[in-house]
Amino acid sequence: MAIGALRALREAGRDVPGDVGLVGYDDIPEAAYLWPPLTSVRQDFGAAGRRSLDLLVSQMRGAPRNPEVTLIGTELVVRESSAPPPPPPRGPGTG
Repeated sequence: MAIGALRALREAGRDVPGDVGLVGYDDIPEAAYLWPPLTSVRQDFGAAGRRSLDLLVSQMRGAPRNPEVTLIGTELVVRESSAPPPPPPRGPGTG
């Protein structure tokens, strides 16, 4: 979806990240090769898959259906599609 948003913003004449910062999710390999390269949240799909399989097997063996919550960490991979926000505009009498 972020790739589609990047294209739509470009077609609308908006600058990424100048006008709009954009962050995707899943950090697909292509994210680094887009223009601008896409900032993305990376998650450990292997850990999520293993946890899902463990839950399925446990339930098949009769475990209760209220399993313990397991958090799987993420990592923000910062690339050029995001930037710090611009400073607020300076009005009259602000210096």
